[in-house]
Amino acid sequence: MATVTTNMSEHPAWSDLTFSVNDAEVCTDTVTDYTATSEHNHPIVGDRVIEGDGTSQDAWQNWQGLQDLPRLNIAQNFLPHQRVCVFAPHPDDEILGCAGMLQQLAANGNPIILIHVTNGTQSHPDSQIYPPQKLNVIRPQESLAALKALGIAQQVTTMTLGLKDGDVFAQQAPFNEKLAAIIQPDDVLVTPFVHDGHPDHEATGQVVSAFAKQHNLACYQALIWAWHWAKPDDSRIPWHCALRLDLTAEQLQRKTQAIACFKSQITVDESTGNPPILSAQAIARISQLWEVYLYEPHV
Repeated sequence: MATVTTNMSEHPAWSDLTFSVNDAEVCTDTVTDYTATSEHNHPIVGDRVIEGDGTSQDAWQNWQGLQDLPRLNIAQNFLPHQRVCVFAPHPDDEILGCAGMLQQLAANGNPIILIHVTNGTQSHPDSQIYPPQKLNVIRPQESLAALKALGIAQQVTTMTLGLKDGDVFAQQAPFNEKLAAIIQPDDVLVTPFVHDGHPDHEATGQVVSAFAKQHNLACYQALIWAWHWAKPDDSRIPWHCALRLDLTAEQLQRKTQAIACFKSQITVDESTGNPPILSAQAIARISQLWEVYLYEPHV
């Protein structure tokens, strides 16, 4: 996951980007003002700004609406041997959002293609310990270690698109070209929520979900950073098409072990004094006995 600061300004280009929202499939009636530029709105993610500690782990655990969501059953919803392509804007997002699903897909016999949209090279600006060229090697290695911690490394094929970290919105055309070369008929696509709150996540979600809609492919959108900025029953999330994937205690334990593999993201940068990219609160919030995916069946 790329660095997230209170003004979402890890990458200078974010504040200068202009873009059009494509026909990404969003199962919601929510309308977001992408042109808002007040101090409370980001030019790309609007009011879905990641700042402060975010919504607490307890708030989500105590929300009855989360308990009432319909369950996602991998064996029923995914045909055995059907290929599943999981898109991670940065190496670690596949674990933070989908470690439970990945384990259950592997157990179901599904071939898994893990696609890193970027290698997350901009997560540590001005760092002497983690300069971009070093992160370009470290972060994919951390992802592989995490897959081994899940016990599924042999069942996952990993590839990278090599897009520029922090600037995915500006690279939608090459993104689409790469998708056309990778995706096969009948693939199932898994991507971050199109309104997840991180610019690279939203760009990835919009490009992938639009491609899925165009080619009539099933697409699941994972909530990752949304757990931070959203609140229980938040109208900015289309809960009416949300599915809850329950994890076993063992699957959650493996997910926790996998998250611990991303040393670059969970430790203090001694060269800059900056805190970990993933705070203790963020890790606790994402380390639950559930994952939530947005899914709308094809009409």
